[in-house]
Parts: sequence; C-alpha cells; structure tokens
Amino acid sequence: MYCESYEREEVFRALKRAVDLIGGAGSVFQRGEKVLLKPNVLAGSPPERCATTHPSVLMAAGKLFGEAGARLTYGDSPGFGKPAAQMKKAGLEDVAEELGIELADFDRGDTVSFEDSPFTRRFVLAKGVLDSDCLISLAKFKTHQLTRITGAVKNQFGCIPGLLKPEYHVTMADPLDFSRMLVALNLFLRPRLYILDAIHAMEGNGPRSGDPVKLNALLVSTDPVALDATGCRIVDLEPAFVPTMEPGEQWGLGGYDSEEIEIVGDPIERFFHRNFNVERKPVRSTSKKGALFWVKHLISARPVIDGDRCVRCGVCVDTCPVTPKAVDWAEGGRKNPPVYTYRRCIRCFCCQELCPERAIFVKTPLLGKAVFGRSG
Repeated sequence: MYCESYEREEVFRALKRAVDLIGGAGSVFQRGEKVLLKPNVLAGSPPERCATTHPSVLMAAGKLFGEAGARLTYGDSPGFGKPAAQMKKAGLEDVAEELGIELADFDRGDTVSFEDSPFTRRFVLAKGVLDSDCLISLAKFKTHQLTRITGAVKNQFGCIPGLLKPEYHVTMADPLDFSRMLVALNLFLRPRLYILDAIHAMEGNGPRSGDPVKLNALLVSTDPVALDATGCRIVDLEPAFVPTMEPGEQWGLGGYDSEEIEIVGDPIERFFHRNFNVERKPVRSTSKKGALFWVKHLISARPVIDGDRCVRCGVCVDTCPVTPKAVDWAEGGRKNPPVYTYRRCIRCFCCQELCPERAIFVKTPLLGKAVFGRSG
C-alpha cells in the first residue's frame, strides 16, 4: 500500500486499507484474544535511522487491532540490553503507553519442542510470545549481510530472548542452515499476519548501519515468503538470492513465484527502486563439510573495522558469540580498536549488525573478488 510519510493518520489509513483488502481485522483474530504485536527492535536506535519498526506503524497497528477487540501486548528481544530500555530509545514505549499496551515479557524464555519440524526441533522462546494467542509481525525492510535482506521471515528471530540468540549463530554458522532455522521458527510460531514497514527502508550496510531510503510502501500479507519476495522485487533483488525463500516454499511456509502471488491495492510498479544498494548475489554455504572449507574461509566476505569511526565501545567484542572471541582487544586494551582473528570468525556478522557507530563494514578480500566477482 502506498504511504508517503510516517504521519500517524496516513499510516493508519494505509494499514486499514491493506488489512481490509485481505479480509479485515476480524479474519486475523477473534475478539478478546491476546494479540502480541512484534516489531523489529534490533537495538534502541532513533526512528530516523530506519533500523527499527517506526513508532507510527506500531501506533496504527495498535489502534486498528485494539478497536477490533484484541487484548494487545507488544515486544521484541534486541541484540543487547534490556528490552524495555531499547523500546524506549526506539520511540515505541511512548506509543505503547499512549495506547495502553503493556510490554510483554521478552527477558525470560521457556524451551519448546517442535517434533514435526523439517529442521530445528527445539527453541527457547520468550514468555511473552508463549503467553499470547496470536502473533502479528511488524517487520522492517532492511539489507542484511547474512541473508541479503531482513523482513517478514527474519523478524521472528527476535522471539528468542536476547542472550540466547548468539548460540543459534554458533550452532548454525552456515547461513543456509541459519535460514532454514528461521523458516522452522516461523512454522512453529505461525504469525497470523505480517506487516512490513518499507515506507522508509534501509539500504547498504544494514541492518543497523545502512542508509535510509524512501520506498513509500507498507506491505501486508498472511504469507511471509511472498511478502519478502515482493519487497525484493521492489528493489530489483532476485528473491531466490534470499536463503529463506527456497526452504520457505518447500516446507509450506509460503511461496515466492511471482505468478502465484496476487497483489491487491497499489500496483507494485509504483514502488520500484532499481538502484537500491543491496548485494545482488546468491548467499553461499560456509559449511565445514568438504576439503574446500578453508579455501572458502580465506576468500569469503569478512567484517572490517573502520578505525576512524570506532569509539572503542566494545559492543562488537561483547556480542561476538564464539569462544575464544573472533574480535577482541589487542595489547593495550581500549587504546586501539579491537582486532579480528579471522580463522575464528564464523561470519555471523553480529559485530557489524550491532555496532552503534556504523564503524564495521563487510568487505570481500581481493582473492574472493577474483573468484566470486563480488564488489566490497
């Protein structure tokens, strides 16, 4: 749905129109059900940075679904810090208080089994997620170094409490396995509606350190794979390059074939942004299986610290999930930026994802450029 600004009434009208076109709020939940609104709050960045779901989108969803009889809560598990503090920094707490919506418990989690899973059979999920009857995903459209883009499917990774998320990166260091886990997670959670905030998106060095870009799109669907695929087509990215697409379709989460996706509302051509800055290459496996693993390790993209931007805050060191650390302080401590030991690095890009100073970039070594033809 076309939405030119984050002015509250404009966002509400666009969301209501979109939801009405796919059956209305009454088709999503029954009156009186406990509905969790799950925004993307990677970290407590101000809304204008476009790293988080915009407060106006939470306001529109809270108003629309609250008026339809939902008992609302909201929440997410950020990459670091307490959820409440990060919600406040992102501007979401004020909106929630205005709506009378309580913050769900994303500090604690419980283990759940998924016996019919096609991949991951056990998750630890936030209590606020497990206590809800219905999950509505309020995702943000951004570039992502591990999965090309983050949108509807990846948003549910925030249902895992913050300190546990790095464990998934370690046990599923291959980006294809990590993406399969994301699909299995969505199959377990089964959000009933996905809303994608692409009014202003993020391009370039996402998902936190990229640049805002206007797409004027607020997209809604019950199919997260189709929703992400549509976002990809808007920015001229082949959906198949996003590693959640194939398992998502194979395992019944959704479909990404353009001929099978019905678009209602504004035509997709109205949103096209052909020069969107995103890596237009397939995501490659980094599996340790096979004799070529160490060759791949030497030529694959890697995080690099810009010493001029680095303020020695240590977030990258704290968030590195491997032991011993792949990025750590050198002799002299914080007098100099942290340094990488790349043979330990699993290429999860948590350091780049969470750097608050936009000081970490993903670069491809010269040998990798020669082999893969990549820029970086």
